[in-house]
Amino acid sequence: MLLTMTTTHQPATDLGHLLHKHPDRAQSFSTSSGTAHVFYPKASPEECTVALLLEVDPIALVRGPGSTLTQYVNDRPYAAGSLLTVALGSVFRTAMNGRSDSFPELARTPIPLVIRVPALPYKLAERLFTPLGWTVEVAEHGDSRYGDVTLTGTLKVSDALKHLYVLLPVLDGGKHYWVAADEVDKLLKAGDGWLSAHPDKELITTRYLARKRPLVLSALERLAEVDEVEPEELDNALAEPKISLAAQRKEAVIKALKEARAKRVLDLGCGGGALLRELVKEPEFTEIHGVDVSAKALQEAARKLHLDRMSDRLRERITLRQSALTYADTELAGYDAAVLMEVVEHVDPSRLPALEHSVFVVARPAVVLVTTPNVEYNPLFETLPEGQMRHSDHRFEWTRAEFAEWADGVASRRGYRVRHVPIGPEDADRGAPTQMAVFSSEDEN
Repeated sequence: MLLTMTTTHQPATDLGHLLHKHPDRAQSFSTSSGTAHVFYPKASPEECTVALLLEVDPIALVRGPGSTLTQYVNDRPYAAGSLLTVALGSVFRTAMNGRSDSFPELARTPIPLVIRVPALPYKLAERLFTPLGWTVEVAEHGDSRYGDVTLTGTLKVSDALKHLYVLLPVLDGGKHYWVAADEVDKLLKAGDGWLSAHPDKELITTRYLARKRPLVLSALERLAEVDEVEPEELDNALAEPKISLAAQRKEAVIKALKEARAKRVLDLGCGGGALLRELVKEPEFTEIHGVDVSAKALQEAARKLHLDRMSDRLRERITLRQSALTYADTELAGYDAAVLMEVVEHVDPSRLPALEHSVFVVARPAVVLVTTPNVEYNPLFETLPEGQMRHSDHRFEWTRAEFAEWADGVASRRGYRVRHVPIGPEDADRGAPTQMAVFSSEDEN
C-alpha cells in the first residue's frame, strides 16, 4: 500500500528535515506486518514528494491471534488502513510529535501539502477531512468501496500526520490487531488539538475504538473534559444549543441547592463526577459526598477532581463512597440535600421502591432533587432516531405526567412536598427536555 505527501513550500526539500528522512536516500524499516520503505520520487527546491510504501508480509499477518483482517488472501496488502497507520506512526513518530531540532519554526508553520492515498475506503473521506481544512478529491475504483483519494490543504506536517494516523483506520472501519484500553490514549494523543472540536468526533471515536462501548465512553468523557463540554451533552445534544443542556441542568440543580441553603450535599449516582466538579467550586457547600455503585466511576471522578493534587482545605470537603442506591445505607443519613441527577432512569422499575426507601426513609435529607429526561421532547432531537431512548442504559424514560405521578406518590408516602421545575428550552406542546422534582421534607416546617 502507498501514501505520498507533496509540498511546494520553498525550498521544498525542507520536507526532509520535518520528516527526519533525507531526500537523497531510500530507507527501509521493519514493522510487525512487513517492511515499510520511505523514499522521495521527486526532490527539488520547487517541489518535493515523499512516499511511504508498505510491503505486507501475509505470513506475519497470521502469526497473531487472527481475524477476518489477518488471513492469507484479503485486501490488507493494498488498502490503506490500520496496517499503514502503524507504519506511519513508527516511521514518522518524531515528525508527528511536531519536533524538529534543525527547523523548529518551520515545524510550527502550516505549509501547502498534497497527500495521495491510491487505495482508500472513501465514503466518509470528505465528511471527515473537510472540517480539518482539507479539500478532498476522489477517483473511484469501479463499484468497489475504494477510491484514489487526494487531500489538499495548508497545514502543519505534524497535524497532517495526526489526521492520517486517526482517520485512515476510521475510514477503513476495522483494525488488524486487538483494540484495548491503550488505544484510547493513542487516539487522544493523536487527536490533541483537533478531535474535540470535530463535528463528527463521536463517529471517529466509535470507529477508531472498534465500537467497544466502554472505551468509546471513556474517550468521549476525556474529550469532553478537554473541550469543557460534559458527556451528558452527547446523550442529550440539542440542535444549535446556546448553552448545553448538561450545563443548564447543573446550573438548575445548584440554584435549587442554594435556595434550600444546603451545606452538606449528597450526589447520589455521581458517576464520573460531572456535578461534583461544580459543587466543589461553591464554598457554601461545606461537605460534598459522592456516591456510586461503580468503583470504576468513582476512580474516574477522583481523577477528574484531581484529588491527588487538591489542596488539603478542598480535599477535606469531598468524600467518595461506593454504595448502591437501592440498598439502605445509614452512613448517608443526616445530610441537608441529596441530588439524583439523571439517575432514576438507569434503575429497573421494579427497584424504584427500594430506591425510594433508601433515599426518602433511610437517608432522609431535608431536600431531594431528582432530574430525569422528558421522553415527550425526544422527537425534537435531530440526532436521536425515532423511538430510541437517549442512552442505551436507560431502563425507561418518563412523560411529564408519569414523572409527576411517581414524584407526587413518593412525596405523599414519605412526608415531603414536591414542586416540578422544567430545565432547558421549553416547547409549547412537548415541554422541556429535562424535568426536575424538588422534594422538601415536611419535618423542616
